[in-house]
Parts: sequence; C-alpha cells; structure tokens
Amino acid sequence: MATDDQLLQRCFHEWMAIQEQELKDLTRALDQNQTDGNLTENACAQLTDKSVNSFQDYIDKRAGLARQDISGLFSPSWNTALENSLLWIAGCRPSIYIRLTYALCGSQVEFQLGEIIQGLARGSLSQISATQLRMINDLHMKTIKEEEKLSSQFASLQENIADQPIAIVAKRLSHVGEPSGEVDRALDEHEVSMSNILQEADKLRLSTLKELLGILTPLQGVDFLVASKKLHLCMHEWGKTRDTRHGRR
Repeated sequence: MATDDQLLQRCFHEWMAIQEQELKDLTRALDQNQTDGNLTENACAQLTDKSVNSFQDYIDKRAGLARQDISGLFSPSWNTALENSLLWIAGCRPSIYIRLTYALCGSQVEFQLGEIIQGLARGSLSQISATQLRMINDLHMKTIKEEEKLSSQFASLQENIADQPIAIVAKRLSHVGEPSGEVDRALDEHEVSMSNILQEADKLRLSTLKELLGILTPLQGVDFLVASKKLHLCMHEWGKTRDTRHGRR
C-alpha cells in the first residue's frame, strides 16, 4: 500500500506529465498558426479551457490528499531545493502570472519589432492593448492584497507554535520529544488550519489565472500558457541540475 508521501509524489508527477503534454499541444497550435494563420479563437479557447480544467483537477486531487499529509505539501520531497526555496503556501504566488505577462509583453515587442511595424504580429502578447494593461494592473493590485492577507494568516499560524499548548508542554517534558496527547491534538488542529490556508491559496491561484486569461485574447492566452508551462518545467529541470551540482542527488 502506498504511503501518503508516495501518493502526493505520484499526484505531482502525473501533474508534471500533463504539463508536458499540454505544452506540446499548445506549442503545436502556435507553430501551426505561424505557418498558416488559421488558428481560430474557438480552438484557442478550447486549449486554454483544457489547461484551466486540468489545473482545477490537480488542485482538487491534492486537496483530498492534503488531509492525510498537509506538511508534506509545504516541504515536498519530490521538489528540488530550488523549487522549494520559491514556494508560497505550497505553490507559486498568483501574482507571478501577472509578472510573467509583463515580461512577455516587453520581450515580444523587442523580439518582434519588425513584424509589429509591418502589422504581421497578430494576436501575440506584443499586441496587448492599453485597456488590457489597465485591467491586468487592476488584477495585479487585487491579487497582491489577497496574497498579503493569506501571508499574514500563515505567519500567525507559524507563530502559534510558540504559544500554548505546544511550547508549554515542550518545556515541561522530562525527555525531549516524548509523546503527548495534548500536543498531538494541537498539531492536528494546526494541520487543519494549514489545509484551509492551502485551499484558499489554491483558489486564489486558480481565480487569478482565470481572470488573466479572461483579459487576454484566446491567442494571447495560448501564448501565455506556453511560456508559463515552459517556465514551470524548466525550473524543475534546472533545480535537478543544481541539486546534482551540490551533491543532493
């Protein structure tokens, strides 16, 4: 029978495999569009909806597993040290979606300047409008506020370890680490609170992604998802390389 850690690890690797397949599908669509320009808005919308739905499925699946081993999601053994150093409540900061969008807009304008001048760079993030940018900025500000609220809640939860009953029980124990029913109950409550914060953070990640894709055109959404999935997968591989360099693998 698989352990809780093995189940969480399997969930993660299944998710990464889905990311790889969706990246292939999205890249193929963009490459085909570069060739013939026949990628329709409906086809783009289907691709972005598929990505959002798979993210929702992943969140739902790991939420169920989190009830068995929530601590394992906050310091996952299957991640690289680099990835773990970048975690915010067991995942990425939702605001990183917007930062990535800003970066892509700027880089594509520079890279495709000739095509833009000729009017050939249709639908890409280099063609984002002023109205879209204002909406993205509003989303950015809203997301940061929500992140700060959750960060504050999580900080309070961490600080609770130094409060009653855990700290007081630890002080009066005759032997370090000896079993305590009172501590077990307190830590169980702590993990329930951690699980609740994770669910709120995942909701924010999903809602931010949906709102951002709603602001972008369908083709821009495909463009964004290609970049975000590449970044996610690359960070995992780069982390492996750095772990090997430091003797962690």
